[in-house]
Amino acid sequence: MDLRKDFPRSMRFQLAGYAHLARMIDKCRSVLAGTEGEYIYPCPMDERLMEFAGITSEQFTAAVKANSTDEGVVNWLEQTAKPHEPAELEEWNRKLLARGPSSPESAARFKKYLTAVDPSRTDITAWSDLQDLEEGRIVPRPEPTHRRQ
Repeated sequence: MDLRKDFPRSMRFQLAGYAHLARMIDKCRSVLAGTEGEYIYPCPMDERLMEFAGITSEQFTAAVKANSTDEGVVNWLEQTAKPHEPAELEEWNRKLLARGPSSPESAARFKKYLTAVDPSRTDITAWSDLQDLEEGRIVPRPEPTHRRQ
């Protein structure tokens, strides 16, 4: 995958039940190929997924290097990762996808990126939505709430 020309998959795209896993594979493959462009692997979101799964970036990188398909990486992950109940995985995915900036520096970076992409989208508060917006994916606006008087 050449991330100088294409975007990695959305964090929302699930593989083996994990949000962000497919994106992390895309970024890892591009780093191995030297085609990551401005993308970072491992980034803080990657590290959160690896911590939840109980694996290291070295292990994950080796697995991606050894497996040319998503299926091969998924098989490796299922054999290696710390097991989680479906409800626990669902909750982790929900929290990851809703995660916003966690420090003043991160909030400033978030605001800078959002302003550059679409300053009218004051409803965007999660990194996953900002990434999708920046990469040209549709991020629905919340439905307006009508108040009766």
